[in-house]
Amino acid sequence: MTDIRNEEVTSEKKSLNFIEQIVENDLKEGKNGGKVQTRFPPEPNGYLHIGHAKAICLDFGLAARHGGVCNLRFDDTNPTKEDVEYVEAIEEDIKWLGFEWGNVYYASDYFQQLWDFAVRLIKEGKAYIDEQTSEQIAAQKGTPTQPGTESPYRNRPIEENLALFEKMNSGEIEEGAMVLRAKIDMANPNMHFRDPIIYRVVKHPHHRTGTTWKAYPMYDFAHGQSDFFEGVTHSLCTLEFVVHRPLYDLFIDWLKEGNDLNDNRPRQYEFNKLNLSYTLMSKRNLLTLVKEGLVNGWDDPRMPTICGFRRRGYSPESIRKFVDKIGYTTYDALNEFALLESAVREDLNARATRVSAVLNPVKLIITNYPEGEVEELDAINNPEDPEAGSHTIEFSRELWIEREDFMEDAPKKYFRMTPGQEVRLKNAYIVKCTGCKKDENGNITEVYCEYDPHTKSGMPDANRKVKGTLHWLSCAHCLSAEVRLYDRLWKVENPRDELAAIREAKNCEALEAMKEIINPDSLQILNNCYVEKYVATLPTLSYLQFQRIGYFNIDKESAPDKLIFNRTVGLKDTFKIKN
Repeated sequence: MTDIRNEEVTSEKKSLNFIEQIVENDLKEGKNGGKVQTRFPPEPNGYLHIGHAKAICLDFGLAARHGGVCNLRFDDTNPTKEDVEYVEAIEEDIKWLGFEWGNVYYASDYFQQLWDFAVRLIKEGKAYIDEQTSEQIAAQKGTPTQPGTESPYRNRPIEENLALFEKMNSGEIEEGAMVLRAKIDMANPNMHFRDPIIYRVVKHPHHRTGTTWKAYPMYDFAHGQSDFFEGVTHSLCTLEFVVHRPLYDLFIDWLKEGNDLNDNRPRQYEFNKLNLSYTLMSKRNLLTLVKEGLVNGWDDPRMPTICGFRRRGYSPESIRKFVDKIGYTTYDALNEFALLESAVREDLNARATRVSAVLNPVKLIITNYPEGEVEELDAINNPEDPEAGSHTIEFSRELWIEREDFMEDAPKKYFRMTPGQEVRLKNAYIVKCTGCKKDENGNITEVYCEYDPHTKSGMPDANRKVKGTLHWLSCAHCLSAEVRLYDRLWKVENPRDELAAIREAKNCEALEAMKEIINPDSLQILNNCYVEKYVATLPTLSYLQFQRIGYFNIDKESAPDKLIFNRTVGLKDTFKIKN
């Protein structure tokens, strides 16, 4: 497990973001006894995506920086969408990112306490059962400039409210037939104060509590109280919760009415979401992609899920570095996907093992090299890391090279293989191309060259200058492989807004709109590829650089008899070029 505190130490000179400044000021003022306790509260209704990584880095990193604790709390108040599969996946993703929680909690741990609090509010005349439809309630809310109108049930007797609330949880009341609302202020300019719903009926079994409960608390009612029960000091949320904060504070005031909470209460602060170009991050939409088979599961390397990035070959360090680069602000912005790729490229350059792979092969025959002879050459694993060591690669008379590395009639500044021109074969010899062979359709089937035996890497004549260096594989000493080239999943820069616009214009479902903007070329599978034998000794998900091609990793479906590799990112930024 990576010690995140070490990363904090290395960036001490960097200016603090506004959340860190707030926390340090709270500590100076002695709030909450001078401690920092945070929480990461995902709903277990899907897999975490790259946007959650930003919150994870803040919640866990802030606690680590100040010697505090960050707990993991599952917001499991909607049993119709939640599953143990998602709970386990969330835990795995957090650990993979390099973080450890102090404790695991669930909102369902507090169902009884929340129920008791709701009963108390009814008894105090601060909550009532409303039997209107959701449409009627919404219509009575008014607008930000016009006050709402009171429900006809707003002043029903306390005993009647209590009896109906019990029926909501006994199974006697159908879903949607009634709700419990907090009685606050139907004229308040903050729409969230206009008698918000705090309990509704859900008859779906809960993944932890089974059928014990049929009445479930709403997020706004459960969240702040859960923070208080756990001793959270800083409750960090995204910007859409700014307008919810007064309600968050009010419910905590009601919960501990009569007690002084000024210096010992959870405080909510908000930061901007992570928005990425060419990326859609709504869990609802991601679930549609998975269920409709538009991608191959939650961990499809085209998905913006953390498990998808992991499978594609991103490192946890690169994701943390990216989050650190974009920072935290109080305004939303669209970040370029190329910035994420640059962070990945920078990180993998320092950790990826260099190997040779040929994705579009053509045979190269060294006509003056002894038949049957094989040399074992030394290949450095990573020139950026002297401790990474080296491995052996075989060299022989017949090699594979990339088809695009040969051109029969080449332009003047073409520095790869062409008749009469010398190039270096990486880690091996300088060779001069002498010609090629074609089939009846004019396709090149073999390329011929001669080598200079005095130019082997390390020999005195090896320093002779040539302008091109090519990678290669010995035909008799390499393995066949499948290589998957992944590209952006969406054709448009802002798929979220485009999706909404299409749905509004055509009055269609999300799936239909998605099919209009999904990239049909987001996955290209190459089957006629070759890689070094050495790669077969490496574990799944190993970080690799295919020399001169890009960064790749070993897919989880890879097996000794069928090697499969995923392209993580190219060696250079080509993202904007494809526009």
